[in-house]
Amino acid sequence: MTSPATIRDPLTDDLLTPQNAALVIIDFQPVQVASIVSMERRELIANVVAVAKAAKLYGLPVVLSTVNVATGRNTPTIHQLQEVLEGVEAIDRTSINAWEDDDFVAAVQATGRRKLIMVALWTEVCLAFPALDALREGFEVYPVVDAVGGTSKLAHEAGLQRIVQAGARPITWIQLACELQRDWNRAATAPGFAEIVFSSIHP
Repeated sequence: MTSPATIRDPLTDDLLTPQNAALVIIDFQPVQVASIVSMERRELIANVVAVAKAAKLYGLPVVLSTVNVATGRNTPTIHQLQEVLEGVEAIDRTSINAWEDDDFVAAVQATGRRKLIMVALWTEVCLAFPALDALREGFEVYPVVDAVGGTSKLAHEAGLQRIVQAGARPITWIQLACELQRDWNRAATAPGFAEIVFSSIHP
């Protein structure tokens, strides 16, 4: 049994690495979660929490955004994500499309990463709109398809199709975790990787 003698350059690797990617989380708020029809809500929450845990384990920059909290029309990010992302301040907006908020775009650009792992509610709106804009501006977009949801299965699927046709690269949460770890010999993160994967897989 052999393993690679050298690790590929994590900055230029075409695959996702802890050094070339950032995580963008948009509008995982109670009202939005409650409106999801395209998948079971507990599974959705478990999956997006696994994504957040992976980002924390591998030290990815995280851009977290909410909508209408400051106006009093909505409530903050669900507590399950807040607990994982302690210390990450949410960028609150009024715009439906996060990419039309200057502070949000500035935060994404400040990560210095061109590969954006994106999760948002709803798929057909709050994922699709900023994903399309990011793609137009030359970013690579990786929607985590089992950690997003829509107001119907059709709406979810149509939203994903639209951004994939524009060049997005769909992944799953477990694919993301495995892509970031890549080798069991990376001992610093192997225990955390195993905990995320094997505790989050649904029977």
